[in-house]
Amino acid sequence: MASTPAHPVPQAPATQTGQPEEPGPPLLTVADAVATITLNRPQHRNRLHNEDLRRLLEHFARIDDDRSIRAMVLTGRVLPPKPVFCAGYHIGEFGGAREPEVSFEAVAEALEQLRPITICALPGSVYGGATDLALACDFRLGVQGMEMHMPAGALGLHYYPSGMRRYISRMGLAAAKKAFLTALPLSAEDLLAVGYLDELWPPDELASETVALCARVRALAPRAIEDMKRSLNEIARGEYDEARLRRRERESKTTADFAEGRAAFLERRPARFQGR
Repeated sequence: MASTPAHPVPQAPATQTGQPEEPGPPLLTVADAVATITLNRPQHRNRLHNEDLRRLLEHFARIDDDRSIRAMVLTGRVLPPKPVFCAGYHIGEFGGAREPEVSFEAVAEALEQLRPITICALPGSVYGGATDLALACDFRLGVQGMEMHMPAGALGLHYYPSGMRRYISRMGLAAAKKAFLTALPLSAEDLLAVGYLDELWPPDELASETVALCARVRALAPRAIEDMKRSLNEIARGEYDEARLRRRERESKTTADFAEGRAAFLERRPARFQGR
């Protein structure tokens, strides 16, 4: 899979600021086994239009098909003074003739099921449906001063089922109820405390910490962590199948990567995994 030459992967993908030449659908770039998807409507707080949902699914398919990609970062271009990672689905495109061909729920589900390890690097606040896109990622890194707001109740909208399940499995029932049943924003510190965020950083450190996490993921055995990701998500969805998990466990013991991992441990050297 070729990267997008006009938009090379930035060295600091998590904190890209300023206005791109042409705002529009999310951008995809690939470098050093890491795919970066960047939301690209900073003037409108990166709200998601119907065409953005379709483009995200296209990007996800390309990422899944490229076995060289080990990690994916979802981030956004933001503008001061109040940076927003994403304001959620564009309210003006709800209902009527402009009903999306692909539902927002389908995009979040596809994101959760991506093969590589996924990291949502949030360089600003997050609202509405975008809160679930972050939850669908394996890790969420945020910045001090951000907030999260779920306004479904204030809009008279019952949220879609899989998103509510993700809220409860990641944050717990009490925190999910506070978000959905009060429509009050949660601060960055609250988000860290309830498990919505895995890490919280000063804005100028988010990029380097995202790069460091990607490097850590890339150092591990690809097949093992991808299979364990799949198993963990199945358990979180209530789809526990011990026979399936035992099969993955047995198969991992026959791989070249497991042999390499044992040899590297005994020889006290970094492992050189090949995904086999």
